[in-house]
Order: sequence, then structure tokens, then C-alpha cells
Amino acid sequence: MPACQSKAAPSRQRHRGIDPGALNMRRVYLDYNASTPIDPAVAAAMRPFLEDHYGNPSSGHWAAAAAKGALEMARGQVAALLRCRSDEIVFTSGGSEANNLALKGVFFAHRERGDHIITTRIEHPAIIEPCAFLERLGARVTYLPVDGTGRTDPDELRRAITPRTILISIMHANNEVGTIQPIEDCARIAHERDVLFHTDAAQSVGKVATEVKELGVDLLSIAGHKAYAPKGVGALFVRDGVSIEPLLHGAGHEHGRRAGTESVLLAAGLGKACELGRDLAPMDRVRALRDRFWEALQKQFGNRVRLNGHPTHRLPNTLNVSFVGRVGAEILERLEGVAASTGSACHSGRIELSPVLEAMGVAPEVGMGAIRFSLGRGTTREDIDLVVERLTNLLITAG
Repeated sequence: MPACQSKAAPSRQRHRGIDPGALNMRRVYLDYNASTPIDPAVAAAMRPFLEDHYGNPSSGHWAAAAAKGALEMARGQVAALLRCRSDEIVFTSGGSEANNLALKGVFFAHRERGDHIITTRIEHPAIIEPCAFLERLGARVTYLPVDGTGRTDPDELRRAITPRTILISIMHANNEVGTIQPIEDCARIAHERDVLFHTDAAQSVGKVATEVKELGVDLLSIAGHKAYAPKGVGALFVRDGVSIEPLLHGAGHEHGRRAGTESVLLAAGLGKACELGRDLAPMDRVRALRDRFWEALQKQFGNRVRLNGHPTHRLPNTLNVSFVGRVGAEILERLEGVAASTGSACHSGRIELSPVLEAMGVAPEVGMGAIRFSLGRGTTREDIDLVVERLTNLLITAG
């Protein structure tokens, strides 16, 4: 296995300022799963709250009326996307807080019933780390395996449930490989045993359908900056009748589920983003571009490139591929002007696979070459063709 480079590749050094030509190179953003730009319509919806409507939405006077109205309008927009009631939406500071509120909130509110939580090995750290924290407080956590495509077996879930199980948390779609989980089947199994079910939908909102009744979930997390809203805002759907203990205690905002004066500015942004996210038609174009990208890579690299993730049960914007025998991090270092992510990491001169690829059983010589390209609404055909050209020049022409 190749060792990690001890310093940045020469082309990377040029990008840092030595080569003026690199500054004029056309840049391509293919890291939408990491963060999306703020949609212009979202920015427009937020703008009035930078200059006016400054009242506290919890106050009872005239200055609070516009803020309160905007906050509840945003709550209704989020609820419309998920097809739930407005009072089932809790605004948070992002997807991580929403996940923490779901896991810790259920654990502390239902400890008299049990102490067992079930999740998977490929969850985002915003699930894995809270579970580890709860284990230190006495929780027992089962981490379900996945198959080679990143999918959970519902039968494995059924066998893992015990009389002490109080919560199951399985992500809707994986952030690295895009694999979509059989949430409907898993939630049905949970409810057969009277167990609450949570899904982290940070990556799926606005890309695939996320209606909570169709999914059958009790709790669902959203992250604004994955859906063309600002960073620093998210939401948690909490089905009516589900009790959770707040993480933040104070004046009882958000129907007593999350203390702290709400940011109307950020809520307005998330609300507008969710309104836009109800239209999934743009994802048809994105899916076509992703497939064009994959076909072009196969044509250029043949069996030297492999797909990571499920071939069909996958987010329409996500393409995680491995360049066999190469190191993904080193490719990205030399791939000037292209923003993407890698599944391999360098530690003390060694290459380590991401926990997701490792859980999927991806061979080291394949997984070390993994790169995640995630497309979005702003991606063009020219972007894809340019990246294929640069990869070809880097890996074939230049050797």
C-alpha cells in the first residue's frame, strides 16, 4: 500500500500561491454533501431579518409580532416538506444538535423503560459520538453491520431488538457513499416491538422524498447547510406524543423541547430552503449528470475505477468511486481547482479507510483510492466533462 506523502504535492503548493496560473483556473465544486451554497431565494427570504423585525418572537408586544409570524411561517414550511404538523418541528442549531437531541432526549426521557439503543456502523459521527457518550452513562448500544453496498438488513435489526430497546437510529442516506437505507421496513419492525425510531435525514432532504408518515419514523433530523440553507440551523421532527428530555433547559422555547430565543433569521432561511426542497424535479437533471460522470470514468479507466455504494438505492447526486491502487487524498491534492472529498486519511504515514468503507468490507487497495464527488443544483455538464478531463490528464496522460 502506498505511503502518504509527507508534504503537499508540487501542484498543491502552486495552488497555495507560487503558481499565478492556478489562481485563474476554472474551479469546480463537487462537494455538495459537505455543504451547499445558500440558494438566492433563501438569501432573499433572510434579508429582511438582517435589517428589521428584530423583536423577540417570545415577547407579547408589537415588535415581536412580525418575528413570531415569520418563525411560525418557517416552521410551517419545514413541516410541509416532511408532511407533518407544525408543532412537531423543533428548530435546532444544525443536524448535529438535532441528532443529539433525538438520542439523548429519548434516552433520558425513557430510562425507566430500558437502556438499549440500536444504530449502524456507518452512521455520521453526530450519531456515533452521542451513542458513545450515552454508553459511558450506562446505555447499551448495538451497532448493526451493513453489506458490501452499505445497506442494513432488516432481519439483523429484528434479531437485535431486546425488551430493553428504547430507540433505533438508522440514517436515511449515507453521507459518503449515498446508499439509501430501507427505513420503511426498519421503522415497521421497530413499531412492532413498541420501539421509537429515528432517522438522520441530513443528506436526503431535498434529494429524495422525506415524508415522515411514508417513512414511518418518530423522529427525523435536518441540517440546513446540506439543503441550500445557512450553516447553524437545523430541525428535529418529533412525532406528537413522543416525549424527549431537552438538552438545553431555560425559558421553555420550542414547546419546552429546546430552550433559547430562536433565530428568526436562520429559521426563515431553513423554511425557504425546505419550501424549495419539496420540488424534487431538479434531482432528475442531477442524477443524469451523475450517471454521465460515472459512464465517462468507466470509459476512461475501465476496471481501474470501482463504484462504492449501492448501484440503485443511492442518492441521485452522490458518486463515490475508488481509483484502484491509487490514494484518493493524493489525487485530490493534485486535482487543481476541484472541490471533492476522500474516504481515506493519512495518519503517521499510513492510509486508513473511512469507517464507512471499512464497515462495507471494501478491500484496502480499493478503498484507499476512494473519492466522493457530490453534485448539486449548480453542477453543469461542462463541470463534469472538465473534471473527467483533469482526472484523465492526471492519472493517464501524466501517469
